[in-house]
Amino acid sequence: MSHALDLARAAEAVGEVPVGAVLVRGGAILAEGANRTVRDSDPTAHAEVVAIRSAGKVEGDWRLLDTTLYVTLEPCAMCAGAIVLARIPRVVFATRDPKAGMGGSLNNLLQDDRLNHRCEIVTGIRAEEASSMLKTFFKARR
Repeated sequence: MSHALDLARAAEAVGEVPVGAVLVRGGAILAEGANRTVRDSDPTAHAEVVAIRSAGKVEGDWRLLDTTLYVTLEPCAMCAGAIVLARIPRVVFATRDPKAGMGGSLNNLLQDDRLNHRCEIVTGIRAEEASSMLKTFFKARR
C-alpha cells in the first residue's frame, strides 16, 4: 500500500485527486497508476483504470488473473466495473468513499452475485493516512 500512497502523493503534486493504484502478481509489481483525469483531459483516467490498462498491455491479455489491486480509495462504479471485467480476484483499498464507493460503501459492485466475477475485498490498511491526504486535498480546493 505504501507504493500506492506514493503514487497518490505524486498525483496530488500535479493537481490531481490523490489516488494511487498498484497491481501486483506474486509479490512483483505488474503495473501502477495514479489519477490522470486533469492531465489527460480524460474522465476515465482514474488510477485503477490507468493501472489496469497498463497491465493489459504488459500481459497481452485483458484477463488479469492471480493479481491483487492495491488502491488508496475505494473504487467508484467505473473502476469497479473495470476490475470485474479484468477478472482481478483481490482488491485492497485503504479508505472508504461514502459518496461513490462500490466496494461496500454506496453499493458493492465488486461482490455482486449477479455478475460473473466477484472480488475478495480487504480494506482499512493505512486508511487514516489515505483519508487524511484526500481530506486535505479537497479542503484546500474549497
